[in-house]
Amino acid sequence: MNKDNIILIGMPGCGKSTCGVLLAKLMLKSFLDTDLLIQQNEGKKLQDIINEKGNDYFKKCENDSVVTLYAQNCVIATGGSMVYNEEAMKHLKELGYVVYLRLGFNSMKKRIHNLATRGILLKEGYTLEDMYNERAPLYEKYADITVNCDRNSINDTVEAIIKNLKSIK
Repeated sequence: MNKDNIILIGMPGCGKSTCGVLLAKLMLKSFLDTDLLIQQNEGKKLQDIINEKGNDYFKKCENDSVVTLYAQNCVIATGGSMVYNEEAMKHLKELGYVVYLRLGFNSMKKRIHNLATRGILLKEGYTLEDMYNERAPLYEKYADITVNCDRNSINDTVEAIIKNLKSIK
């Protein structure tokens, strides 16, 4: 399969959707957000799905939204919890290059203002720091490229993604 897609993974608030739109424009690609796919498929906001049907159902929705996906020439922004779905991540790696937008814990905490409504998959009894510590190694595991975006502007992050992609192609 031709790896002409770019898949963005990372913590909530790292800029996957925001950077993804700009990256798609600059690279003449389409843009796809898996969170929006899930909302369309379910007819509900992410947080409502989590609240009404639980974390396991939400993870299944995430997985199902990706394993049947056959995008071409596309930037794909994933939900932050996509890395919990091994089948989905394997499929995404077959579709393109996986770019991890690394964000430090303190930066993530500053960027997330709407925890109760944002649609963040948080396990029962977990703090944001617990989630961060659990997910960080998973992002590293699946990444073809890692871009630190702690102090970057959106433009800086997108430029770094493009530069890093050119070095591996």
